[in-house]
Amino acid sequence: MSLRREHADGVAVLRLDRPHVRNALGAELVDSLGAALAELDDDPGVRVAVLTGTPPGFCAGSDLKELSRMDGDAMVRHEAATGRLARDIRHLGIPVIAAVEGFAMGGGFLLATSCDLVVTAGDARWHLPEVGLGWVPPWGVQSLVSRVGPVTARRLVWGERPLTGGELYALGAADELTVPGDALARALEVAAGLARLPAHAVTSAKRALADAAGEHAETLDARTAWMFGADCGSEAARRSLARFRTPV
Repeated sequence: MSLRREHADGVAVLRLDRPHVRNALGAELVDSLGAALAELDDDPGVRVAVLTGTPPGFCAGSDLKELSRMDGDAMVRHEAATGRLARDIRHLGIPVIAAVEGFAMGGGFLLATSCDLVVTAGDARWHLPEVGLGWVPPWGVQSLVSRVGPVTARRLVWGERPLTGGELYALGAADELTVPGDALARALEVAAGLARLPAHAVTSAKRALADAAGEHAETLDARTAWMFGADCGSEAARRSLARFRTPV
């Protein structure tokens, strides 16, 4: 199993559980996470979901070993499926809170910022390394734009250096800042507070703001997915993927 689930007092915890690959988003994990979120949204006993990762961190992004074995079209389809998962979070009736320790890299960064709230440890490492690898992030950029605006989002997407959780919080891309080791505990406190509110009103408030938070997400993801596919044909991208390709 690549995903673990816990549930108590109206709050469900989903834990990405692929520590041997730094909780990377392979196809099986993406499918499992999408199905789990849909099930929780249909469960009247669940008011809030918290998304976190098994140590050493939250999520290292796409599984590049898996991607390196695909042709260009398959890579685009895989990333498009992950993008749909991230976009669907804003359409769920329940709030989803990301609790980040250790690192949130690439798709892990954008999966976290696609959640309704982000709680980060101050020393967590946040980075979008895709441009340095030779391609644009293929989905999720709108989640940054809605949090920090297009100018700051552009610099984050360029990814010239990693940021700490404290720096990300100062930019407004995270909602809560904690000392190292306390992100999940704080996320659970926030979740418990939301779970005590009338569930129908929490859902209405989320849905009322869904378009404001991600109005252009699908269009932007379609554009970046196309650019990602083109970028992956570049020499820089081929060299990057070759580093992860394992001999058959």
